[in-house]
Parts: sequence; C-alpha cells; structure tokens
Amino acid sequence: MSHPVTATPGNTPILTAQLLSSERITPATSREEVLQLVFHTDDPGFAPDAGSCIRVLAPGEYGNRYHPRLYSLADLERTSGGTRFSLCVRRCYFIDEVNGEQYRGVASNYLCDLKPGSSIEFSGPVDYPFAIPNAPATDLLMIGMGTGIAPFRSLIRQIYEKHGGWKGKVRLFHGARTGLELLYHNDINNDLANYYDQPTFKAFQAVSPRPAFDAPAAIDQSLQQNAAEVWQIVNSPGSRVYVAGLKPMLELIDKAMIGIAGSAEAWQAKKKELDDSGRWLEMLY
Repeated sequence: MSHPVTATPGNTPILTAQLLSSERITPATSREEVLQLVFHTDDPGFAPDAGSCIRVLAPGEYGNRYHPRLYSLADLERTSGGTRFSLCVRRCYFIDEVNGEQYRGVASNYLCDLKPGSSIEFSGPVDYPFAIPNAPATDLLMIGMGTGIAPFRSLIRQIYEKHGGWKGKVRLFHGARTGLELLYHNDINNDLANYYDQPTFKAFQAVSPRPAFDAPAAIDQSLQQNAAEVWQIVNSPGSRVYVAGLKPMLELIDKAMIGIAGSAEAWQAKKKELDDSGRWLEMLY
C-alpha cells in the first residue's frame, strides 16, 4: 500500500486500503444484498477505535473527483503489518422523484462491485462516539436496524475478546425487514452466536410485521416486550445507550420509550439527562 500523498478539502490525509475479501452475508433468496468487505491498510497513520467510521472516497460523478460516504467499522484488527478492518455494505438504489427512474447508489455499488485485490481511497477515522466505557460493570443498551448493527458487532467483539469479558449487562436490539436480513443473525453469517454463552450478553431480534409493504421492523415492540430490563439499564448509573441506523428509527424508539417511561414528558426528561451526561450516543444516516 502507498501512504498518503494528497488530502481532502478539509486537509485530512487520503489513505489507501486493499480489499482482501468480499462476502455476501444475506442469503441469495433475500432481496437485500449485504456484503462484508475486509480491507487491509499498512498506513501507520490510521489508528481507529471500535465505533469509528471511515469516509470512503468513491469515484465521483458530474465532474466531482470523489463521492464520499461514511461507513462504520464492523470489525477491526491491528497487526504488525498495519490494520485490517471490515465494512458492512448494503447495495442501495434510489428512485428519482422527478422522473421515477431507479438509479444505483454510487458509493454502495462501487464497494459491492469491487473484486479482491482492488484498492480504495478513504480518510479517517471519523470518530463517532461509540467508545467503550472504562468501567466493565457499566450496563450497555445497543439499538440498531439494518446495517446499523455494524458498529455493535465491533463493540461486542472488543468487549468480550479484547477486554476479557464484561460484568455489566450488554443488550442488543436489532431489526430488519425479514429474518433472512438480520445481519450476523442468519444462516449465512451468525457471528453474534459466538457471544450467546456470555452470561452478560443477550440479543433480541425484530422483523417487519408487513415486509411485503416495506413496513419497518417492529423494534419498538421488541423494546416494549423487554420494558423492565430496558428501563433498568437506562436508569443504571453510568449506563450507555447506543443507537445506530436510519434516522426514521428514532421515531420507533421514542414511541417505545414513551410507553416504557409512562409519558412523553418523562421520556424526554430522561433522554435529556442521558444526552447531557454523554450517555445517549447516536450514529444515524
């Protein structure tokens, strides 16, 4: 790998990484194509932590050199020869509101079409606030939908493999359109099963009640079904609440938490308390 010789407009060095592998982690029968891409960079200036993002600099369009997009690190491993990291990427399409035509998402399709041996340009890490607390007795509540599970996969691995275990509760709530699309929870890739024997870890899955109509996953119902434990963690001293995924999921989370707290006023007061103390942490796109 070459080292940075140029910089982004914000004067952030541009780095390069080589694609080692690209593996689909949703079944072929699923309409959602999600890949796990493993990269390696030997640049000594790249020093991410669990929960960090990178800014992938996909080739631009319409005269632009780059089409930048943020991606969370789904895994991270530092070696004597550099850094290996993984991205969880869903192949995206969008509908033009003017002509109704469907177009390929620039960055996601660029990444999904890459072949092992190819190189990408990127910058970072972009330090989003998904740091692991120093106190291993801290209770952690993780809520994600779709590829929002990526930073949690990284955090959970760091907690149990690098920190030698975790004494506090670790609760993961994750949603997808169907069971086939529950990332790291399906027959193709079930990485999170590695931690089911940890006494402090539990995972709860939610799927859409009407997947044919693209109704969102019922993450609110999953939270409400575990209301007592969710509220205990929210009120536990020093606890952290991590939220990752598409911005509309916040409406579902607020809906559930209002019911758990007893009123909108009670939930807003508690959420402000968490936010003001740095214990409510979001990574939304």
